[in-house]
Amino acid sequence: MVDDEKVGFILPQGATGFYQSKDAPPPETDLRAFRGALYAAARSAGGEVGEVEEQAYPRTFHIASVVDREGEGIVLCHACHPWIAFAQERREWYSEEFVAPPPWAGTFTQAGFEVFDREQLTTPLSDVNTSILTQGEWRQIRAYGITTLGGVIFNAWD
Repeated sequence: MVDDEKVGFILPQGATGFYQSKDAPPPETDLRAFRGALYAAARSAGGEVGEVEEQAYPRTFHIASVVDREGEGIVLCHACHPWIAFAQERREWYSEEFVAPPPWAGTFTQAGFEVFDREQLTTPLSDVNTSILTQGEWRQIRAYGITTLGGVIFNAWD
């Protein structure tokens, strides 16, 4: 049981990418808005947009990069919710491999996205309101050994 007083984040429907056929499908993040914010971020960084990969089953997120003088910054955008995270390398799924938002991350916030920092993404599931999760989602969480909020959100379960 989760102590509601210490819960900092409430998982909404679609956070894991799974939904039951009897339920309405989860929302979709506006891919055009993400691309627009990505190009604005690259301009802000004095760099350019690198490779952009749209979400593909079973991955729950789009993945892109901004390349500037500092190197390549990996940008993750959840496919169902307007959530942004940053990582050091491209992966099919993440658990704790997140990095702090770069200086140009505010561009995403200005475009209406919620930018997560590493501390939020590595929050233990015991500190997250997971009441919306189904038994099937919990089976996936246990099967993949997921213990963090970021691992639930940025996954590639099938």
